[in-house]
Formats: sequence, C-alpha cells, structure tokens
Amino acid sequence: MSLEQYKQAGQSHLFQFWEELSPESQKSFSAQLSQFSDPVTLVETVKDALKFSASTGLKKVEALPATSTFSTLDDKTDPQRVRKFQDQGLKLISEGKVGLILMAGGQGTRLGSSLPKGCYDIGLPSGNSLFQIQAERLLKITQLANSKFGTKAVVPWYIMTSAPTRASTEKFFKDHNYFGLSQENIVFFNQGTLPCFNETGEKILLESKSSICESPDGNGGLYKAIYDNNLLTDFNNRGIEHIHMYCVDNVMVKIVDPVFIGWSASNDYDIATKVVRKTNPEESVGLIALDSETKRPCVIEYSEISDELAQKRDEDGTLSLKAANIVNHYYKVATLAKEIPSWINSRKVLPFHIAKKKIACLDSNSGEIIKPQNPNGIKLEQFIFDVFPSIPLEKFGSLEVKRAQEFSPLKNAPGSKSDSPETARESYLKLSTKWIKENGASLESEDSLVEVSALTSYDGEGLDFVKGKVFKNGDVI
Repeated sequence: MSLEQYKQAGQSHLFQFWEELSPESQKSFSAQLSQFSDPVTLVETVKDALKFSASTGLKKVEALPATSTFSTLDDKTDPQRVRKFQDQGLKLISEGKVGLILMAGGQGTRLGSSLPKGCYDIGLPSGNSLFQIQAERLLKITQLANSKFGTKAVVPWYIMTSAPTRASTEKFFKDHNYFGLSQENIVFFNQGTLPCFNETGEKILLESKSSICESPDGNGGLYKAIYDNNLLTDFNNRGIEHIHMYCVDNVMVKIVDPVFIGWSASNDYDIATKVVRKTNPEESVGLIALDSETKRPCVIEYSEISDELAQKRDEDGTLSLKAANIVNHYYKVATLAKEIPSWINSRKVLPFHIAKKKIACLDSNSGEIIKPQNPNGIKLEQFIFDVFPSIPLEKFGSLEVKRAQEFSPLKNAPGSKSDSPETARESYLKLSTKWIKENGASLESEDSLVEVSALTSYDGEGLDFVKGKVFKNGDVI
C-alpha cells in the first residue's frame, strides 16, 4: 500500500498522526489500508452511491406472472404436487448435491448480547440457541433424506461471519461439539468490510490514530465473499449443484427445505426466493416484483412504490404486490460459477447503497473519540437481491410459504411489539403445539405450549407416538 495513493484520493488526514505511531502501529495501519487497493476508485464509489441514492424514487413494478410463482397457501394447490417436489429435494440431498449457506455476520447488540446473534437463546424450554436449532434441523433433514434413499450423504454448511463475530462463532460451535455435526463439513468464512466515510462521502473516518472505521459490506457482500474464499471451487470439489441460503435470525427457517429445492431444481431456475404473504399495505417489507420496463425480477422497498399501488388488490381480495421478501434463496451453483465474477465487478449489477449512521470516530483536531448523538457518517453496503434483475424472468422463481410455519425474525430487543425474542419463541412453540395436537395429543391446559425438538421432527412428521398422551406447558418432546 502506498500512502501516496491515499493522498491522491484526498485522504491525507489519515496520516496526520503517522509520526507519533510506533513502527508496529504503522505496520498494522498500513496492513489495514492495503485491503483497499485503489483508494481513488473507492472514493469515486462513494460519490456514485450518493448519486444512486438521490436518484431512487417511485418505480413502476407489477406482480410476477403466475408462471414464475408457486404457492403453498392456495387451497387449490395439489398436495401430491408438493410431495413430488419434496421427494425431488430429498433425492438431491441424498445424492450429496445440496449445500447450505448461512449469513451470520450480525452481533446481538440490539438484543442486549455481546455474542453473535446465532448464539442467542430466545427462551425456549430447551434453552437452545438459534445455531443449535438450525444445526439440529440440518441433522434431521439429512437423516430423513438418507433414510428414504438408503444413503449416507452430508450437507456442507457454509457459515458467513464478520470480523467481529468470527472468533466467537467458531468458539461457540467448538464448545458445543459442533452440535453433533462433522467439523469438516462446516466451513466458516468472512464477509468483507469497507471504510466508513463522513456525511459528504469525501473523507474516510479514523477510528483511532492508527486505524480507520470499517463496517461489513452488507448481505450483498456474500457474492464477493464466496469468490474471495474460493467456495466455488469447494462446491465443485464436493459435487454441490444446488445451494439454499438463509439468514440466522429466522427461528422458523426450514433448513435445506426439500420442497423449495425440489421445486427450484425441477424448474431449472438460476435463482429462486421464498416469500411470505403481505396482508397489510402499511407493512414495511421489501417485495419481490417484476420491473414493468425491463420485465426482469426485482426487489422493491415499500417506500419506492406509490400509495395507490401499495393499496391495490386483486380480484380475490389479496394485495396485488404481496410477495414479502424474507431473504431466503435458492441458487444453482452453475449460475453462481458463471455470474459471480461479473456481478462483483459491475456497479450496475451490484451497486453500493448508503446508510447514514452514528459512527464513533476520532476527532482529527482534538485527537479525542467522538460518540455522536446523530448520524455523522456513511456506511456503504450492497444488497443481495440487486443481482435479481440480471436473471431472465424464465430462470427466476418465487415460492410463497406460510408465515406462521416459516418466518419469525429476531431483530428487536426483548419486550418489543414485533420481531422480538418473545414473538419468535411464541411462533416456534405455537407451531410445535399444533403438530402434537394434530397427532392426537392433549394439553394439560388450554394455553399450554410445548416444544418439539428439531431432532424429533423437521416438519411435523414422525409424531405418531404422542397420540393419547397429555402434555403440560413447557414440555420438550
């Protein structure tokens, strides 16, 4: 790294304390700056992101055509067709052709925890963390597939962490003996980071006299992280042809969902996504839609559509734009191998977005740390769904699933009205209780809630043994 390059990019302020630093501090500072090989382009990227942000406005979109969608909510949906997709997915799992990517770079700060979010205990009777619930679901679905086809396949689990969460995540897995999974089939890798800038986007912020402020590059950084960590080669070496990707904070997520995988693969989709139905026009969710001009799939934020379109309903009374994005995707590996190099090098495909944040930083004048009360800087991030418009419509699919069975995110602090540990726990226990009642069990009291372990049942199957039994509140099966 040349200090001159940063000076040419207008970042001379970064080195105003250089002479005060020890040789070791100078070396570590140089190493940090060397991550970003072209400071001039980096600064230009911020300017472009600011322009892009200012240019976004109301967009013309419509619902995806019926040929690109499938719903498990529709009363007319043929159960045999769903079972067919499920069997196709289980077959692919049994053949070792499926891999799993977990995006787990976030910390549990909002939840009052200093650990990664995946370590969080939402208060289930079992005390299981999000990581443990998901690991056990992975064990169970793999067992179901292998049992059905008499195989011994595994599903490699690729876990994307961030610099602040990597060590503690790995330690958590090690301390819990990898939750019964084989260590060699769990691959940890880091998402990238980017410098933080001041409000105008002209200056990189200093974290200290010998370091700059950095932040993760957003969920869209997944593609670069896959490339930089040679995961495409690993997919190929392991014979993986299909990837299921999801976020750590959804307690209800169906790990390696065979229906989703079977449906996506049978339609030969390059990318597919799961959605839940939006029922309230005011709900603040991104929506899977069709760009009316390009006729390509896209995700549009609720703030980018007109009130009229947000309120518009179809003949059946449902919202016209109702496919709520839950960041749960299927990827064909051949598509990733072909497209990722071009995606990560094209700002048209993967633009940078700006987020105005309160960023603790060094005051260049006083040399003291500032902890601002209001947003004072810019973080750059990429969005994972920005690649959707690069996919032809016929190669993209959207699977609508039941919210009560598959989506209850953990985003807000305990006690919050929505997306909290309490709401996540309630969703999980209500579904478990529904399963045992459907299998002939009784409850000690009407309001009792029971936990069905992911090791016991993946999706309500295998619970015949509860028939005639009575369960009390807090029981774990």
